[in-house]
Amino acid sequence: MAWSSSSRRGRLPKDWQAIRLRILARDRHACYVCGRRATEVDHVRRGDDHADSNLRAICQGCHRLKSSREGGTATRRGYRPTRRRPPESHPGLL
Repeated sequence: MAWSSSSRRGRLPKDWQAIRLRILARDRHACYVCGRRATEVDHVRRGDDHADSNLRAICQGCHRLKSSREGGTATRRGYRPTRRRPPESHPGLL
């Protein structure tokens, strides 16, 4: 996982590895999206809610896709053009 641009690791509970193993065992290592073997744990609802009810086992491929979609949506929501092109004069008014 590329943690270099994320602050997520610092916001995880200190016992995250124990939580992760518990969730993987609970979900029988099956990805909740596609059913393949899961090696990661996903926060179903975005944010820092680390309750078991918000955590699901997920495979690496589905986790990357879901995280990428969520990141793209957040980026688009916050997108603002930095420079605007000046309006052009109407050709009939030249």
